[in-house]
Amino acid sequence: MVSHPYVPQDLVLEDYVPVSLAQSTIVGVYGIASVLVASFIWLISGRCAKLSKMERLIMCWWAFTGLTHMVLEGYFVFSPEFYKDKTGNFLAEVWKEYSKGDSRYAGRDAGIVTIEGLTAVIEGPACLLAVFAIAKRKYYSDLLQISISLGQLYGTAAYFVMSILQGDNFAMSPFYYYSYYIFANSFWVWIPSLIVIRSWKIISAAVASHQAPAQKKNKTR
Repeated sequence: MVSHPYVPQDLVLEDYVPVSLAQSTIVGVYGIASVLVASFIWLISGRCAKLSKMERLIMCWWAFTGLTHMVLEGYFVFSPEFYKDKTGNFLAEVWKEYSKGDSRYAGRDAGIVTIEGLTAVIEGPACLLAVFAIAKRKYYSDLLQISISLGQLYGTAAYFVMSILQGDNFAMSPFYYYSYYIFANSFWVWIPSLIVIRSWKIISAAVASHQAPAQKKNKTR
């Protein structure tokens, strides 16, 4: 049986092929690609009339997270034997590397596959729809953003809770635990939370302004 660097060491990964790209290369390429996506959306959104800087920033987030869900997580879901890849495929290399912080990915944990599958197939396209909805000022924009954000928060919470219930011992070292498992996933906690608060306030203000004339009319009767 081929040895691997993941925890637990008795995890069976037949025909495992070690990561061929350096960590700096994997993180760097992902970071540059993310910046390019955000920059493109920022420039394009500048042509949309009456969009605030906050709305444009949120569009960048939805584009980034939507493509991450669909491309990166989608690859994981539909490539169960990525750890056997010998070609140096970047997406396979990403998951081999990330599994150092959470070996449940390499081990194809059923809960993880389920969460990632729903995220890639449902939330990914919904995120891109949110970009369109903000740009076109669709009436459902904030409701959609709340729905997606709550889905992300639920998925992230389930991800962490399952790990705790299973012993929370899937990282090679504290470095990978805190940099991959904790830090990398934290963005899908605080950003969706802020978006929920913002969109809730917008919806609440809209409802209040709609109800105000009716309430005023009832008082004059």
